[in-house]
Amino acid sequence: MANAFELRGKRVLVVGLARTGVATSLFCSACGASVTATDARTENAIGEVLSQLRTAGVHLELGGHREETVLEQDLIIPSPGVPADAPLLKAARAKGITIWSEIELADRFLNGRLIGITGSNGKTTTTSLIEHILRSAGISTILAGNIGTPLISRVEETNDASVTVVELSSFQLELIDSFRPNISVFLNLTPDHLDRHHTLEEYGAAKARIFENQTEADSAVLNADDPATTKYAPAKPQVFWFSRKQRVAQGAFVRENEIVFRRDGNEETLLKLQDISMAGAHNVENVLAAVAATRLAGADASAIAKGVRSFSGVEHRLEFVAEIGGVRYYNDSKATNVDATLKALDSFPGRILVVLGGKDKGSDYTALQKLLREKAILALLIGAAAEKIEKQIAGSVAIERAGTIERAVEIASHAARPGDVVLFAPACASFDQFENYEHRGRVFKDLVHQLERHAASTSSGGR
Repeated sequence: MANAFELRGKRVLVVGLARTGVATSLFCSACGASVTATDARTENAIGEVLSQLRTAGVHLELGGHREETVLEQDLIIPSPGVPADAPLLKAARAKGITIWSEIELADRFLNGRLIGITGSNGKTTTTSLIEHILRSAGISTILAGNIGTPLISRVEETNDASVTVVELSSFQLELIDSFRPNISVFLNLTPDHLDRHHTLEEYGAAKARIFENQTEADSAVLNADDPATTKYAPAKPQVFWFSRKQRVAQGAFVRENEIVFRRDGNEETLLKLQDISMAGAHNVENVLAAVAATRLAGADASAIAKGVRSFSGVEHRLEFVAEIGGVRYYNDSKATNVDATLKALDSFPGRILVVLGGKDKGSDYTALQKLLREKAILALLIGAAAEKIEKQIAGSVAIERAGTIERAVEIASHAARPGDVVLFAPACASFDQFENYEHRGRVFKDLVHQLERHAASTSSGGR
C-alpha cells in the first residue's frame, strides 16, 4: 500500500448506485468516511440494496444529482458508467475536488501484486485465464474488476503473497491518479465506446493509462500484431510482446503450432495450439497474452500448460449452448462491439445465422459486410440499433427484423438446417432491452434450452 489513503473523516460522494457504486459506498463508510451516494434513478428503480446502504450510514440522494452536494465533497468516486466529462464532475474539478475511479481508491488499500488487463476485446477471457493458470500453479489469487466483482470489495482479502488479477475498462482507467499494476496487459484496440470517448485516439489514450505509473521494476505485455496497440508501448516498464504471426524479441509467440515464451534470449516451448479448447484465432491471442503474463508472474511452464488445457472458456464469450437437430447454438453476448462480432463470425467455417443488435455505441457496422457475405446466411436484427445495422449491412446477407431476442431465436430455429450455426454476437451494448450483457446472454441461453427441451419432448413422442 505505497499510496495508502486515510478515508476516516473524509466527505465522500459516490455517483451512481450500480454494483461498483454500492460496493464503494459500503467500503468508504466502513472506513469511517461520511458518505453520500447519489443516483438519477428513483428509490423504486434501485430496489432493496438501499436498505443495506442506509444501515451502513450512507446518506442517499436519489432522483437526480444536486450541484451543491457535489461541490462540498473531499473526494468523488463516479461509477464507471458516469462520463468523466459530465458537467457536475467538471464543476467539481474546477473547484479542486479530487475525482477518482473506484480502482484508484481500491489500489491504495491493496496488498500483494496486481495484474491489470485492458483492451477492446478478449479482456474477460484473458483475465479469467490468467487467474485460472496462477491458481493452477498454487499461487494465491483474487479475480476482480470489470469482470463482475468490483476491486474495492476484495481488497481486504489481499495479502503480501496474493496476486490480484483485474479486468480494466477505459471508463475505469480514465480517472486514475497513481494506480499501478505490476504487470499490465493491453490486448488490442478497435473502435468501441465512441459515444463516450468520441474518437479512437481518446479511447486508446484512456486504455494506455494502464502503463502510466509503472516503473522499471514492472512489466507491460502488448500485442505485436495490432498496430493500433503497439504505438502505446511504454518507456518505463520492461515490454513483452505476444504474436500469432512473428517471433518476438521478448514474450510469447507461435512457432510451428507451438507456443513459445522468450526472455533474455532463452526460449521455452510451453504447449501446442491443439491444447487450446476455445474456438477462434482471437483466443490464440488471448492465450498468448495469458502465457506471457503468468510466466512473468512466476508460474512455471508445466503449470501454464496445465492451466491452458483445463480452461474451457468463459460464460457469454463464444459459449457453446446446445446442439438441436444438428444445429449448434453459440452465446457471444459479450460481443458488444463490431470487432468482437467479426472475431466470432471468423471462428466458424460458414452457414451462420447471426443475431445482431442492441444499443448502438456509435459503431460502423459496414465492417461486417465482408464476413457476413462469406460466412452468414441470415442476419436477425433486434433492439434499438436494428435500423442502422440494416442500412449498413444491406446487400451482404439476407436480413430479417426480429425485434426481440425471443423472436430471433424462434425464426432461427425454423430457418436453420443440420450443420448450421446460430450465433448470438450482437455487436452492440445491451442496455436498450437488458440489464447488462450477462442478463442478455442468460435470456438467449434460456430460450435455446427451451427449444432443446421441446425437441427432446417431441422426439420422445411427448412421453
